[in-house]
Amino acid sequence: MQQRRQQIVAYVNRMGTVSFSQLRQQFPDVSEMTLRTDLKALDEARRLVRVHGGAKSVEVVVGTDDFLGRRAHRSAAQKEAIARKALALLRPDSTIYLDSGSTATALAHVLPDERFQIVTNSISCAAELFRLEKARVLMPGGFVNRYSQSLCGISSVEAVRSVNFDLALLGTTSFSERAGFSCGMEEEAQLKRTVLHQAERAYILMDSDKVELTSAFSFAALSEVTGIVSDGGLPDELVSACRKLGVEVL
Repeated sequence: MQQRRQQIVAYVNRMGTVSFSQLRQQFPDVSEMTLRTDLKALDEARRLVRVHGGAKSVEVVVGTDDFLGRRAHRSAAQKEAIARKALALLRPDSTIYLDSGSTATALAHVLPDERFQIVTNSISCAAELFRLEKARVLMPGGFVNRYSQSLCGISSVEAVRSVNFDLALLGTTSFSERAGFSCGMEEEAQLKRTVLHQAERAYILMDSDKVELTSAFSFAALSEVTGIVSDGGLPDELVSACRKLGVEVL
């Protein structure tokens, strides 16, 4: 039992955040009841943090969405695939909002040098965009979130409230049927909600590992977005729900 629980902790630490279905796949010989008992015991021992639908590493600080540097190395191939798919959504001479996060940073890395007006709250994205000569890059003010290397807060919200976006590309920490798209900081959620309201088209950049998880602050329901750009591994139930709502899946 102790060896199994140590393996669970190691797996959660490696992934950062995992869903219960991922745990079942990782430990196929362990019953669902036993896994739930293990998670409860490990949570009580403060070796991991149970969340709705799964578990988080204790290294993921409560109230943040983990250090961007750590996230960038998780599911790197999936993030690159999502970034390549998202390129098809871009149109020259348009105003684009590029959110913070490791997937958004991967997209910034491959963004072509076209006549875009790009607004981003991400310091890491802005660093990737320095190479562009035709694009105009704007950053809203705000306080620095050192975990996600981004800016947020009232200043950021007020800055984007006056901008009309042709396209918003938003990151998310989690998605569940109950909570919709969610993240770990209230200020980040408020900024995402404001951008969503200002955007003609809004797509969520999300790898499939984030499905069936819930973070503290919801910022959008599935019906409120234009589409999801993912890695091809979304559950059939979610793809079906998107189809019924007219939400595009790339």
